[in-house]
Amino acid sequence: MAAKVMRIERIGLAVADLERALDFYSHGLGFQLVTRKTRRSEAFTELLGIPAVQADAAVLRLGEQFVELLQFEPPGQPYPTPRAANDPWFQHFAIIVADMAPAYRQLSTQDPQAISRGGPQLLPPSTGSVTAYKFRDPDGNPLELSYLPTKIPDPDEHAKAPSPNFLRIDHSAIAVRDLNASLAFYCGLLGMSLGERFLNVGVEQDRLDGLDGAEVDILALYSSEPGPHIELLHYRAPAPAAVRAPLAPNDIGATRLVMSVDDLGVISDRLFRSDVPIVSKGLVERNGSRNLLVRDPDDHLIELVS
Repeated sequence: MAAKVMRIERIGLAVADLERALDFYSHGLGFQLVTRKTRRSEAFTELLGIPAVQADAAVLRLGEQFVELLQFEPPGQPYPTPRAANDPWFQHFAIIVADMAPAYRQLSTQDPQAISRGGPQLLPPSTGSVTAYKFRDPDGNPLELSYLPTKIPDPDEHAKAPSPNFLRIDHSAIAVRDLNASLAFYCGLLGMSLGERFLNVGVEQDRLDGLDGAEVDILALYSSEPGPHIELLHYRAPAPAAVRAPLAPNDIGATRLVMSVDDLGVISDRLFRSDVPIVSKGLVERNGSRNLLVRDPDDHLIELVS
């Protein structure tokens, strides 16, 4: 496909208390602060579609990947309740760890909100014998630790990582209701490639997700350049909660994937001709690039950058 997503540049998270979030991500997960500034401009308000919005923002690094924490003014709504791993608005990002035991101990010093039952879970060989643990940050944003025993390690990975326990961001996992609609958006409109596909079931999956009788399709989607990928999570069971109004960009839980594309003009034309909800006021000129904020079929926020 001529126009496509090149890579995920960063992941944006809304937080209620930036100082608290910085403490959690730096001391609990090994992130390092890169920059901190106030985001306040006409372009920023046009991008998010919120009048007079501004944010105290901090960009953090883990390995070669970046997360941006934003404390908005005016603040949005808190993370929706009740909370479950199969909520239609659920979206986490997974952090690859070098050794699960010390990583879990370090995380535990920050008293995270557990999603998984009974600590890290060893999943069956059919899923690669991954050991994983799902939890939430102080605002309720979901996250995952993941240990991949079968993956050949990058010899430079430890040197690039600011922490010996936490290496890099592997993927962002997104709960979806309709796999065909999601594939039409991510592969058809954005030019991503479909990779592995699994159906995860069993007691280990129940414990990982904190659910009973979990049956979840997992589809991996890849951009054209190396880096974090996307995983679609389609829960056949248990039935997800009812769909609610879309989260506003300044609401806690409105994770924003910032993705660079090789031809935003072509991709934006595709999106404008489709029924995809456009959040920003058209193409926004910002920081020397053009940006467009849209929603996927399940209202997750995608920011496309030229």
